[in-house]
Amino acid sequence: MTSDPVGPDAGSRQPPDLRLAGLAVGAWLAALAGLRLSTGVTVLIALLAVAATLALGHRLIHRPVRVLERHGWVVVTVLLGVLCGSVATAARLGVRDTEPLRELAEARARVTAELVVRDDPRSVAGPAGRPATYLLSARLRWLEDSAGARLRLPARILVLASDPNWRHLLPGQRLTATGRLGTPRGGDLTAAVLSVGTPPVLRGRSSWAQRLAGTLRAGLQRACAPLPAEPGGLLPGLVVGDTSRLEPAVEDNFQTTGMTHLTAVSGSNVAIVIGAVLLLTRWARAGPWLAALCCGAALVGFVILARPSPSVVRAGTMGAIGLIGLAAGRPRAALPALAGAVTVLVVADPELAGDAGFALSVLATGGLLLLAPRWRDALRRRHVPGGLAEALAIPAAAQLACAPVIAGLSGTVSLVAVPANLLAVPAVAPATVLGVTAAVLSPLWPAGAEVLAWLGHWPAWWLVLVARYGARLPAGTLPWLDGAVGGLLLAALAVALLVAVRRPLVRRLVAVVTAAVVVGTLPVRLIATGWPPVGWVVVACAVGQGDSLVLPVGPGRAVVVDAGPDPTPVDRCLRRLRVRTVPLLVISHFHADHVGGLDGVLRGRAVGAVAVPPWPEPAEARAAVQRAADARNVAVGEIGAGWSYLGGAVTLTALGPPYPIRGTRSDPNNNSLVLRAEVAGVDVLLTGDAETEEQRALLDRVPAGSLHADVLKVPHHGSAYQEWSFLDAVDPVVALVPVGTDNGYGHPHPGLLDRLARSGVRVLRTDQDGDLAVVRTDEGRLAVAVRGLAPGEDGRR
Repeated sequence: MTSDPVGPDAGSRQPPDLRLAGLAVGAWLAALAGLRLSTGVTVLIALLAVAATLALGHRLIHRPVRVLERHGWVVVTVLLGVLCGSVATAARLGVRDTEPLRELAEARARVTAELVVRDDPRSVAGPAGRPATYLLSARLRWLEDSAGARLRLPARILVLASDPNWRHLLPGQRLTATGRLGTPRGGDLTAAVLSVGTPPVLRGRSSWAQRLAGTLRAGLQRACAPLPAEPGGLLPGLVVGDTSRLEPAVEDNFQTTGMTHLTAVSGSNVAIVIGAVLLLTRWARAGPWLAALCCGAALVGFVILARPSPSVVRAGTMGAIGLIGLAAGRPRAALPALAGAVTVLVVADPELAGDAGFALSVLATGGLLLLAPRWRDALRRRHVPGGLAEALAIPAAAQLACAPVIAGLSGTVSLVAVPANLLAVPAVAPATVLGVTAAVLSPLWPAGAEVLAWLGHWPAWWLVLVARYGARLPAGTLPWLDGAVGGLLLAALAVALLVAVRRPLVRRLVAVVTAAVVVGTLPVRLIATGWPPVGWVVVACAVGQGDSLVLPVGPGRAVVVDAGPDPTPVDRCLRRLRVRTVPLLVISHFHADHVGGLDGVLRGRAVGAVAVPPWPEPAEARAAVQRAADARNVAVGEIGAGWSYLGGAVTLTALGPPYPIRGTRSDPNNNSLVLRAEVAGVDVLLTGDAETEEQRALLDRVPAGSLHADVLKVPHHGSAYQEWSFLDAVDPVVALVPVGTDNGYGHPHPGLLDRLARSGVRVLRTDQDGDLAVVRTDEGRLAVAVRGLAPGEDGRR
């Protein structure tokens, strides 16, 4: 019989139990690879894993070698994990890639399907004045095509629905719907996309547990409705992962400061809830088995309440394994519990292997188990008080473990994440406990739930402040390679650093180098804070296949020309530029790729007026602009050739259209407002989507000198419909091309780009470089700066 060591350093002296870690890593990597490969290749990986396992096992048994004796069985567990992960993934891929379903999706066939809802619908904001689209993950039971042929298959379907009746569906609800199939983007287990424009036809009801969870979540939202927007939208996210009312500014600040994990329910939320229940059971003097049963009931209820997202499922599975260990008298087997949870979950649902939230949750937990105890004990040995040592070690360990994934996703390394999360620690538990209690109390006593939500909004308000001011700190983030390369590079550096700092000399060297880097680079970054660049005169926002140009009027104030196709990209671009007031918003014409993001410009900003062209087509979009402006008491006025505006450093003059242009390939495009702007001595020509006909009209009616500009916003995203003599008259130094990646229109046209390049024009594109800025230097010369595209900003449309 063995006994556990005791004392403050016991956890650090006891080596971690890694027997299941190899199995989990192998299953995870195999599933991740299988999601991006075909079924045949995944099966081949499984066969190779079987052969390698048999060969290595035979060698270990019959011809042992010292190296193999020490590490061989670890390799065997990894290979067994690869076998499990690849077999499970291949089985799911076989369902996903079933030939009849794939043919229907490629043919965009119209079908009727019976589905089972897998998760809560997610709302995606539509263009100004238009309804939202609801995204819904569902499991297919059967579908029937227009010829009456029925296919039964348990495949995963992504539903895109426009009818508001889809909004309130609950997981487990069975329904039928009619729509048109499409092909998915790939990289997961989604077999097809079903676009639906009609309400769902319900078949029965969801389970009582899901109905109860829906009632509690809705009750929490109602209790938070009277609260201020920022903490009131954050509290449901902290408690149950419901971010439907989370302000975009808060979301961005949380991402910048490395606090995003707080709004994705994970192990910390589960630990807080179970910890509270455990305290109550200990107060009631309950035995280990009764305490485990009470905690298990709380765990099941919380997982259902929070919905089975990847992080919640991981935390719930690990919690269940941990409760079994608690009841069996082995509460310290946390790392095997984590590895076992990862293996079980990845085999049960291989799609989790590619989920960033799942990866962050597992890595954060692993960092807390492997690194935090050692760092805490090392700080204690250096006479740091116990509570402070724990508070420092936990966020530092979690941040280091998650940093490679965050760097790969965002292309940045956060320097404020550890202090921000350290400041957040005292507020998370009170907000979670008060929020969960408010949700449970809401059906029985709504007024009491509102009181608890009001109390809970104060710690949530503290988190909002920490994220807001942390995101504003200069040098808070450093640029890094994004994608898999950036993540793997940072992971390799982190591992090398952890190994190297075990030597005292290396530790001292790392400390000196780190201090030198911080001291040496901080003054530079305080002066050149990144984005926006100093002296910018115009920025073309990366909003996808659409236009949005920003001209600075003064600190925090700017004129905006066009709003892009969606609210979120333009809103984020303006926040990156720190624009809080828009004295004038100009709409060049009413196509969706110029007005769809109007709500993003209006969101949280004071807008003085909206200027629009007299050409009212498309009429529906013109009316939507009027409705959106009226809802915020913003005046809308029509402008035409000869109109002018002066505000701060910006002077605007409308050059066109010189007269109504009719009978063209696209009359709305050819009646776009064409503006000449002067900003700090730099001339900018903003051309909307003017095509050949309007460009010729401008040449005929406008003096040639008025068309010349230093900066040209290339007409119509660089389409082929250009008048070369018009471009010659403009004769720009810099050309900005707002355009979306893989837009399907062939924009920008290669011939246009070639002609501009041969004329010595510097051409910049938002689909390649992200936000584009033209800068006037102290010497009066023009320079360009690009922000780069972050993940999710590729602008596909």
